[in-house]
Amino acid sequence: MADISRVPFLCHLRGRPTSYIRHLRGAEVAHEGVGQVFWYRPRTAVISEVPVDDRELAVLFHARTSDFQDVAVQATVTYRIADPALAAARLDFGIDPELGTWREKPLDQLAGMITETAQQYASDLLARASLTTALAEGVPEIRVRVTEGLRSDARLVQTGIAVAGVRVVAVRPAPDVEKALCTPTREQIQSEADRATYGRRALAVEQERRIAENELQSKIELAVRAERLVTQEGANEQRRMTEQAAAARITAEAEAQRAQTTAHAQAERVRVEASARAEAVRLVGQAEADAEAARVAAVTGLDTSAMVALAVRDLADHLPSIGALTITPDLVTELLARFVQGGQAQS
Repeated sequence: MADISRVPFLCHLRGRPTSYIRHLRGAEVAHEGVGQVFWYRPRTAVISEVPVDDRELAVLFHARTSDFQDVAVQATVTYRIADPALAAARLDFGIDPELGTWREKPLDQLAGMITETAQQYASDLLARASLTTALAEGVPEIRVRVTEGLRSDARLVQTGIAVAGVRVVAVRPAPDVEKALCTPTREQIQSEADRATYGRRALAVEQERRIAENELQSKIELAVRAERLVTQEGANEQRRMTEQAAAARITAEAEAQRAQTTAHAQAERVRVEASARAEAVRLVGQAEADAEAARVAAVTGLDTSAMVALAVRDLADHLPSIGALTITPDLVTELLARFVQGGQAQS
């Protein structure tokens, strides 16, 4: 809206670059145009402000198709007031001279007129189309039909309205009808999803079966290899035992041969030693015999006292050593008696 400042008995208006201002003083036009700035007396001024910028109008209306189904059309109309002087003459765009606000609601009136006109052209088109056709092909056809209808509508042209474009956002049926229409597609999609799920499960089962088969085949292969390993280990153990037995036999034979050789050597050594000892004993005996013969020959012809002396000497050689000798009178008497008796016997 325009900016209005007040002083006593006067007001100052400063318009905007997107607003058309028309100032009437009595029956004459005092100021007219876009971006007006002027002083005026509020008691004698009639001012109209018409916006000339592009505006977006959201349109929502219902229509009925040829098969008696209700559809809702949601669209957006872009328009502007191309002839503000004509629009100010057809609609009440007058503002309060002191406050600067519209006395009426011209934009609401203009929006209602555009909405009703667009609904009229869209309803004429949808009344000749079925519901499925309207839903499938209705958006571009409605856009073209409504755009052409609004641009060529006599009432809008006479009001100075220019339509820049129309955008049809959606054409939708009633909620229950929309749900019913979506059901086959939804069921088909669900069927496809179930089929995909079942296929995935079947593929998973097949993969699990293949994995199980591979695991079983691996176990069989491992068992076969284990059997081969056991067989090979048995053969290796048998070969090792055979080689150990052969080595033990060779060792035993070598030990037996070495023991036999050692026994022969020992027997020969014992025989030699026995022969040597026998020869030594013989020689010793021969020497002793010769010595004894010589001793006998030496003592032959000796008297009794000499022989007793020799006997005593020999006896003394074979007696143990005597540390202390106690001679009693009885012993001396007995020895003397024996000595006397021996002398008498020799005489």
